[in-house]
Amino acid sequence: MSVRFEEIDWRPTPMGDISLRRRRDPASGDDVYEVKLGDEFLMSSLFTAGEIALTRLGLAQLPDTELDVAVGGLGLGYTARAALDDRRVRSLTVIEALGEVIDWHQRGYVPLGAALSSDPRCRLVQGDFFAMAGEDGDGLDPEEPDRRFHAILLDVDHSPRHVLHPSHAALYEPSGLRALARRLHPGGVFALWSNDPPDAEFYAVLGEVFPKAESHVVDFPNPLQGGSATNTVYVAG
Repeated sequence: MSVRFEEIDWRPTPMGDISLRRRRDPASGDDVYEVKLGDEFLMSSLFTAGEIALTRLGLAQLPDTELDVAVGGLGLGYTARAALDDRRVRSLTVIEALGEVIDWHQRGYVPLGAALSSDPRCRLVQGDFFAMAGEDGDGLDPEEPDRRFHAILLDVDHSPRHVLHPSHAALYEPSGLRALARRLHPGGVFALWSNDPPDAEFYAVLGEVFPKAESHVVDFPNPLQGGSATNTVYVAG
């Protein structure tokens, strides 16, 4: 049995101090992994339904053929793991801004790290997804500029309105989404995780860029507050 609380790693980064913590859930006895950036909680292994739904809802729109997928944001790895669980995925490129987070996975500090790092289909790339996908970027694969993907799945910001860095905001405007859409194969899909309820204004922006857009509300239990909580997944293509 693990200790009740442990700070596995703490490091300063250009975005603030980031820490990986593990605590034992008193109700279930399971280990819960948490990531904080400064004083802000970024993610927890207690709440992964939205991250998994991001992949499943996004890839559900695609045909039964081999798929090349890009993920923006590694986190604890649940979006990436769900992609690798799909038999159609032949390659997965995961772009993560913080090398410290990639290092946690490669060192096996997080539960999914060893599996992701050892899967030959999966490549973990340190980079700024927003700069790479933007109008002046060279694309999401440093080894193959302007490479296209069948799906791009994004889970970095809290929502299009609540971004982690001001430079991210441009992606959620029509010009930013058009630049991102050029990274997709014809008929490809862009899917986005959000911690906020469906946003009518952002939904309208998606509709300006993509032929079809949907928003899905994902419900999941919230044992910390009792009852349930929700995330939103946008799917456009």
